[in-house]
Formats: sequence, structure tokens, C-alpha cells
Amino acid sequence: MKKMDRLMAIVMALQQGSQTASMLAEKLEVSRRTILRDIQALSEIGVPLAAASGPNGGYSLMEGFQLPPLQLSPREALCVLFALQGLTGYTDTPFNVERWMVMDKIRSILPQDTARQINPLLERMEVEVPKRIYRIPHLELLLEMAASGSWISVFYQSMNHRRSLVVKPLKIFAAHGFWYCDCYSMTHGEERRLRVDRMRDITEIQPPAEEAVPEANRPESPVIHIRAKLTYKGMLRVERDEHVGERMEQINDECWLADFHLPGSEWEWAVQLFYSLGLEAEVLMPDALRSEIRHRANQLLSRYEQTFAEEPKP
Repeated sequence: MKKMDRLMAIVMALQQGSQTASMLAEKLEVSRRTILRDIQALSEIGVPLAAASGPNGGYSLMEGFQLPPLQLSPREALCVLFALQGLTGYTDTPFNVERWMVMDKIRSILPQDTARQINPLLERMEVEVPKRIYRIPHLELLLEMAASGSWISVFYQSMNHRRSLVVKPLKIFAAHGFWYCDCYSMTHGEERRLRVDRMRDITEIQPPAEEAVPEANRPESPVIHIRAKLTYKGMLRVERDEHVGERMEQINDECWLADFHLPGSEWEWAVQLFYSLGLEAEVLMPDALRSEIRHRANQLLSRYEQTFAEEPKP
């Protein structure tokens, strides 16, 4: 990044609120010393800066100072349009109409030269989002509840249960074509990850009395340590998973080792994952997981053996 572009970026960052030199250095990917030199340069050209010391200190702009509207560079326009283009891959979002309107507005104000530079790139770039068909009209309400720190009552349908839960939404995010909600579940006494499209009848409620219990005193879910060998095909099937993807080590051209930990609440997910992988995976530990996969395989074998036994012989 050129120095002048960096100076403009610092001013724009300070327009959003106070920033420390370390925060600016991390954002702009330069050293703290470089930021301090840039702050000095801005002061010398008349940008009204204020500095405060202490834990809540940092640099800020004097009240009332604003930069005039700035034109996006070709790379900045490409960055914004590419991100918005990725959002259009989701069937439902809180911004169904806005995502298209923003893209059209940006395109309409871009100089023709800039548009000619970025259009061929956008046509060849894509954020891969699996196609899902669902509607989540309560997503916006859920975002509001997470932002306000509210507790809610929600009816949730998982793979194994259908019941009402009392939860506190912590974070909403999109992945694999779905929207998820990380929350603290008072019903389970631990943090859980819920699929938003499986949530119904969301109602704000008063905080439960148990919320006052310190986090350190809440019971912890047991942790499962899993080690498994994967074939190349097995590795491809799980490499994008948040639990396993960053915990795989290649042993040779045909074998990968997955070594990771899961909260006890994800036991059913782990069983289903490795059972579905079949011969593309071999669980090395824990023995309980090996035993459960063997039990399910025997159940399936028994079903088909019974079917063949009942068929009339020629």
C-alpha cells in the first residue's frame, strides 16, 4: 500500500472512532512504528488529531472533521462486489433486497474504466456456496436478540429431538449454505450450535436466574479426543469441516491422520460422520466410537441378512 493510500485509510478508520497505533498497524498490515510516522505526517499536513493515553486511549479526529466522499479504486470495488456476490449465494438472508440494490448502486457510480477492469475478474471469481432451499423469516429477529444480549425461548428440531429450549444467542454466522446460531443453552447447561432454519416460535423472555452463576462454576461438557486415518476421498469429504479440517496431517500420498477434540455434545455428530465415511476412514480412538460404529454396521448387516433370508429361493 502506498503511503498516501495508507494515510487516507488511517483517517477513514479514525472517522469510525478512536484507534490505537497497534490496532491501525494490524488493520493495515504494517509496523506500529510506521503508523506513528504516518500519524506525525497527518498532523503536519493539518489533519486535526487528538491523542489520549491510558487503557482506553488512542488516536481520534477532532469533532466535526470529515473527509469528502472518496471514489473506490478498482481493487476496492472488486473487493466489495466480490463479497456481495458471495452473499447472493444464500437462499435467504436479512438483506435479500439490499444485497442486489447495493451491487447495482456500486456499479452505477463506477467509472467506465474501473468497470472494464473488474468485470472480467468478477466473472471468473466465485464464493462457492452450496444451494439450499429454505426460508428463515426469523433470522433478522434472531440477529436483534443476539445484538441486545436477550434470552429467548425457541422450539428446535434437531436430528434426534424436537423440543423447546431456553437459550441466549451469542453469534449468528453463515457457513456451508446454512445460517447458524452459537448460543448458551440453559436447557443443556452449555454452549450449543443450532441451525437457524430448524428454529421455530422464537420469543424473548426474562433472563433466567441461573444466568448469575459464574461461567467458571457451570458444568463443562466432557471432551472427546478422536484420532482417525482417512483415505484421500475421505479427506476430501471432511477437509471443510470446522472440527476436522485444520486438524489433518498427511502421512503419505494415500493416507491422512485426523487428530482433534470435540465437546461431548457432538458425540452423535461424530458417530454419524465416521459411520457415513465407511471404508474411507478408520477410527483409531476412542474405543467407544469404534464400538458404536461397529454396532450400527451390525444393525445394518442384520437388516439385509434378514431380507435375503426371507426371499424365496429359486
